[in-house]
Amino acid sequence: MGKGAVKPRSEGRHEPERGRRNATTPSEILLIVNPAAGAGRVLREWPRLAAEIRGEGIEFEETFTSRPGEATEIARKAVKAGRPVVAAVGGDGILYEVVNGFFEGGEPLPTRSSLGLIPFGTGSDTRRSFGIPDGLPAARVLVEGRARALDAGRVTVGGRVLHFLNVAEAGIGADVSDRVNRAPKTFGGRASFLIGTLQGLAAWKHKPMKVVIDGRETRELVAQAVTVANCQYYGSGMRVAPRAIPDDGLFDVLISGAFGKLEGLSGLRKIYAGAHLDDPKLASKLEFFRATRVEVSSPVPVLVQLDGEVVGELPALFELLPKALRFLTPA
Repeated sequence: MGKGAVKPRSEGRHEPERGRRNATTPSEILLIVNPAAGAGRVLREWPRLAAEIRGEGIEFEETFTSRPGEATEIARKAVKAGRPVVAAVGGDGILYEVVNGFFEGGEPLPTRSSLGLIPFGTGSDTRRSFGIPDGLPAARVLVEGRARALDAGRVTVGGRVLHFLNVAEAGIGADVSDRVNRAPKTFGGRASFLIGTLQGLAAWKHKPMKVVIDGRETRELVAQAVTVANCQYYGSGMRVAPRAIPDDGLFDVLISGAFGKLEGLSGLRKIYAGAHLDDPKLASKLEFFRATRVEVSSPVPVLVQLDGEVVGELPALFELLPKALRFLTPA
């Protein structure tokens, strides 16, 4: 992948802090629960899991969401109040909303609050990058894990300023996310995304895009996608950015050119395995960069997704915020 300008990674690394092992009072842990996550699995299984968590001596307050955007409002209020742990229960969708509650006016809120996750959703890609377990072990991470200072992305799109922790993208992936989010999750997360991907590949037409990397390098091309990654996985297990490190101060940026439909299909296996960047057949239509600022525009409508949530259309500006968020991960 020698074509793109690849910045060296930062040598300075944040030393993770240990989590609060005695965080067992309801005032310390807030769980924001999406009852619709996991194709309704949370609604069915949460009462049993909540009882198991409390049976371990881990006390918490829980609140359930009922509409889009509500988790952001709840999380922001809790962060401002200094709640030590503010955690999402569900998939990447509610985690994305809770992440946005740690920011206001495009900047991180001054806080010692840590973000947590008990995964349930159909995608749950963020958990893959950090090895967060299911169920009761995930709850233990909230009190026994380490608070790792992570980078985050700030995105200006459609007159709004939003934030993401995992992966942002403009192009075919956003089109697939839109299809998957509007379709029933009858077959589970990975199957739903795979079906959506196949449908998206069949219907997709490449788009003219202009990409400006750190204000210095410009690419104008007919493209399949522009991916701006902080973590490694999206699309229910696609390892789209296998080299991404979420606390190195840099985005991993992948520009995917005009792949043919058969090329796209044959490349899916490589993307799931994270082997696409080293594949000589795919390399001619891929360009890889490391950057802190990425501007993407198009003369035609192109959808943009952040952590699997479609948030608007190009143009969009992606900016990296270093060490912007404390996230509880396994010790």
